[in-house]
Amino acid sequence: METALTRLVGVRRPIVQTGMGWVAGPRLVSATANAGALGILASATMTVDRLREAIREVRSRTDAPFGVNLRADASDAGDRVRVLIDEGVRVASFALAPSRELIAELKDAGVIVIPSVGARRHAEKVAAWGADAVIVQGGEGGGHTGEVATTVLLPQVVDAVQIPVVAAGGFFDGRGLVAALAYGAAGVAMGTRFLLTSDSTVPDAVKARYLAATVRDVTVTRAVDGLPHRMLRTELVAELENAGRVSAVFHALRRAAGFRRLSGLTWAQLVRDGLALRHSKDLSWSQVLLAANTPMLLKSAMVDGRTDLGVMASGQVAGVIDDLPSCAELVERTMKEAEEVRERLTDLRD
Repeated sequence: METALTRLVGVRRPIVQTGMGWVAGPRLVSATANAGALGILASATMTVDRLREAIREVRSRTDAPFGVNLRADASDAGDRVRVLIDEGVRVASFALAPSRELIAELKDAGVIVIPSVGARRHAEKVAAWGADAVIVQGGEGGGHTGEVATTVLLPQVVDAVQIPVVAAGGFFDGRGLVAALAYGAAGVAMGTRFLLTSDSTVPDAVKARYLAATVRDVTVTRAVDGLPHRMLRTELVAELENAGRVSAVFHALRRAAGFRRLSGLTWAQLVRDGLALRHSKDLSWSQVLLAANTPMLLKSAMVDGRTDLGVMASGQVAGVIDDLPSCAELVERTMKEAEEVRERLTDLRD
């Protein structure tokens, strides 16, 4: 199936595996790429040196195009961009809108720039700055999310920009892909669905918790980092929501120290990142400290397998997923379903 997305990035399938922290590592990304979709490597939880190693590991596993997700507001974003350029990465994606200068630097080096956005005005801004495409995530999506449903946000953005739009938030099968195409999207991006594959390195106990969830077991809370965050409803989430502010900040500081050691950042860099986050999201200092908490809470679940101590970011689709296919099986099944739906629609028209 050829779309504006497949032509732009050089993949065979109009499907994107999103850059999920602690989840989208070399194994998942390369498996996605080999299946014909676009795998996105998550780099925010890596040191710069580890990022370079991870890119080379992906390349050792696949000859297909792939991308890397970056934090545009990170103090070492420039260093990471240079790694992408040096290593010949095909696509740079961003969870927050990159600056005009960052987009220009990447495009001058031949890197395709695809920011993720949650509002029409953000899509219009990055398109005007030269972004090659956008991923538009509606409120059903996992992790940090907005309030507008994909079915409302997607057509707004498609009508507002002249670049390819990839739909995210609520997609898990071929029916969703056809629906997104009908809205005018050039493909779909899926996070939770790729997390729940046999190629994902997420521990089995955590995958089992996702598979057991119903749609009512997925909630949005501000208790983790002060921002709306969609995740599985767990005992930890309830504890965080009921915790006092002083207790929450104390634990956030301790976990921020752990993330500093893992990421290779200095305290000065963490403070600069906190300042950038505070101004871009209009957060209080206590919320900034809670935001520093998030990577380690995610790691507790996604790496260490602690369903009792970790946060499990999740799209609402977790409540309708009940299996763990390989990436190859998932992509092939999605495309087969999409073709069957298109044929049924053609039959109805005739």
